Amino acid sequence: MVEIGRYFETITDLPDEDWEKFHSRLVRQEYPKKTVLLEAGKTENYLSFIEKGLIRMYVPGDTNDITFAFAFENAFLSGYESFLSRTPSDYRVETLTPTILWRLTYDDLQVIYRETSAGNIIGRHASEGLFLESSRRELSLLTQTAEQRYLNLLQEQPKLIREIPLKYLASYIGITPQALSRIRNRIS
Repeated sequence: MVEIGRYFETITDLPDEDWEKFHSRLVRQEYPKKTVLLEAGKTENYLSFIEKGLIRMYVPGDTNDITFAFAFENAFLSGYESFLSRTPSDYRVETLTPTILWRLTYDDLQVIYRETSAGNIIGRHASEGLFLESSRRELSLLTQTAEQRYLNLLQEQPKLIREIPLKYLASYIGITPQALSRIRNRIS
């Protein structure tokens, strides 16, 4: 619990009383590789912080899934539209590696917002981070080539990108696995 507390202290001062209320509602959970955290058609009930692991968000398809996001260590994770609106998600969230999450339910987050000042700051930080990631992704799809998107991901997460299966990377970039293999051969 100490490590996550240190991370939150990088966001805001965390008075002991706020930390007690906050950490009493956090639940640490470990998941094996290939665990579905959120099923399409289900409502997201958690805002999570990734202590360890790699997670994929995708729209399940009849023949091919469409991967639209990855979440890495030291980041917040949620099927955020579903979490905020309390409506079913259109996509799945799945672990790609063994994963450790610190999870907070929707209801517990509302209590933390009401009862602490630091909780509001941490909540705003989490929501802004999720929004910025979504905006960056949208802009990259509109303005960058598949090769540029691959190079950006390689630069941002060089260690973890090696753990993402080629078919998921290709889907994320918006190309076939064969086209991604050609890009990888060209830049290596």
